[in-house]
Amino acid sequence: ILAGGLGTRLRGIIADRPKVLAEVNGKPFLHYLLDQVIESGLRRAILCTGYLAESVSSLLGDRYKSLDLTYSQEHALLGTGGALRYALPHITTENILVMNGDSYCDFDFQDFANKHILSCSKASILLTRVDAARRYGRVNISDSGEITSFEEKGLSEGGGWINAGIYVLDARIRDELPVLGDHETTTFPRLAERGQLYAYRSR
Repeated sequence: ILAGGLGTRLRGIIADRPKVLAEVNGKPFLHYLLDQVIESGLRRAILCTGYLAESVSSLLGDRYKSLDLTYSQEHALLGTGGALRYALPHITTENILVMNGDSYCDFDFQDFANKHILSCSKASILLTRVDAARRYGRVNISDSGEITSFEEKGLSEGGGWINAGIYVLDARIRDELPVLGDHETTTFPRLAERGQLYAYRSR
């Protein structure tokens, strides 16, 4: 779970904590994501922390309900791709589920993982459809389900499929990830050019 963001836009509301700990209906937003992970049957989560990292680790410790927690703490801002690469030494599985710590999407974890494995892709992105893709940037898909390209925010007219911020990655993707920077703008476009990026569409 990528939980190291600065939360700049929320600073006026929650200046004393990272955005993943912003309270929603009386509990930290991160708890909703961890509950979702538990309900899916997973047993371990790695939290990629950065800004006010100690606030997260002191609140949760090394276990949340039935979920074992590990922390990969950045000591400098690495970007989303850099954070993932930095966390890879903690990973022991062949595939990695990656979630953005500031967004919630209801989906079938197991089906997503199975479709990724069947696709033989290096990475899969969960997409959701919106009526106005301009705010997010549209993702273009081939008839066979591979992602072919990305349109930048502000350029897409009308509806379309957008990146929901949830991914399954092959653990051997290490060399594709930047040491510093975001995987959305570096790794994913390169994989799309090579036909190695799968679209999992969910409503």
